[in-house]
Amino acid sequence: MLRHALTVLALGAAMALPATMSRAADSARPPVVVELFTSQGCSSCPPSDAFLGELSKRSDVIALAFHVDYWDYIGWVDPFAKPAYTERQRNYARTLRQRYVYTPEMVVDGIGHDSGIGRSTIMDLIDQARGQASQRIAVTLHDRGAAGISVSVPPMPSTDKLDVWLVTFDPEHKTQVTRGENRGRELIDYNVVRSLTLLTQWDGAKAAEWSVPPAKLGDADGIAVLVQHTDMGTMVGAAKLMRSK
Repeated sequence: MLRHALTVLALGAAMALPATMSRAADSARPPVVVELFTSQGCSSCPPSDAFLGELSKRSDVIALAFHVDYWDYIGWVDPFAKPAYTERQRNYARTLRQRYVYTPEMVVDGIGHDSGIGRSTIMDLIDQARGQASQRIAVTLHDRGAAGISVSVPPMPSTDKLDVWLVTFDPEHKTQVTRGENRGRELIDYNVVRSLTLLTQWDGAKAAEWSVPPAKLGDADGIAVLVQHTDMGTMVGAAKLMRSK
């Protein structure tokens, strides 16, 4: 399949922020990121979608569903699929030295992958990632209300550049599928990614803060920030924030 270009937006330099914030999301032990690449057009995906829903309830996991678009030609166009998410999966495939991409596929912290149908491999990868907590940093998100959010990170010595990703997502969607492999089924999707933006590249040498205006957040209920080694390397930190409306 043709590669799809990912359009990203880099934010400006770090901004000084007030010391007092209304709400904050952080953790003494950075959560593990589980990314599910899925499609409503894939009949094998619902069990992994349900598993992601279970993982989304864990406080030590940030579970995100990226809907890919290469199943759309079969007859059902996934309303949440975007070429950018397919590109992200293909980039992981290169980094993880896969021969091909597939759905469902769960990628855990950028260190390994599996379908998630059998669950045990994913649980082992989560445990492996949790065991590497000393090599990670705490990412802090502050809800600034009408001013958007702020992101702060401590120093992270690294010989690589670090990508700082902004992800917005909806906690749950129910869809009646009328065509394709899942014809006649009501599908429930969890933590459905609605946007993916590269905020900036960071060298990790110094603590940093970034401000994200409301226009970049859309109307999704969930916000996550992922920090990982560039070119789809391993995660070094992540945090999420659920907004009240």
